[in-house]
Amino acid sequence: MRLLASLARLCAILGGSLLTAITLLTCASLIGRNTLGLTLAGDFELTGVASGAALALFLPWCQWQRGNIAVDFFTAKASIKTTLLLDRLGALLLAGVMALLAWRTGVGALNALQSHSGTMLLDFPEWLVYASMVPPMALTALIALVQGFGGGTMRSEGQV
Repeated sequence: MRLLASLARLCAILGGSLLTAITLLTCASLIGRNTLGLTLAGDFELTGVASGAALALFLPWCQWQRGNIAVDFFTAKASIKTTLLLDRLGALLLAGVMALLAWRTGVGALNALQSHSGTMLLDFPEWLVYASMVPPMALTALIALVQGFGGGTMRSEGQV
C-alpha cells in the first residue's frame, strides 16, 4: 500500500510540475507578445499536450484519496455495510474503466508512433502524450482494484 501511495504522490507532483511549466510558458508568451512583440510559436500546442498529461497524472492521487465524486444522496439512510459495499463496487467499476482507458490509450500511442503523427506547428510527437498517460491510468486502475477488494479504509469507514 505504501508503494501505491508513493507512486500516486509522485504522479501528482509530476502533474503539478507540468502545470507550473504551462503557467510559466503562458506568462512568457503573453509578456513577450504584449511587450516585445515576440511570440512563442506553438505555445498553445505545448499547453494542450502538457495539460493532457497533467490530467492523467492527477488521477492516481485522486483515487488514492477517494476524491472522486460520490453521490451520498442515495445512500444517506443506508447502513454502513451497504455504503461500504457500494463504495467497493464503485471502485471495482472504476478499476475496469481505467484499465480499459489505459489499454486503449496505449493502442493509440502505438498507432500515433507508427503513423508519425505530430502537432500542427511544432510537429511534437503525439505518441509521447498518449504514452505518458498510460502509466498513471494503469496505476489508477490498480489503486481502485485494491480498494475494491478492501485494501485500505473505505470512505464509509471514516475516511473521506
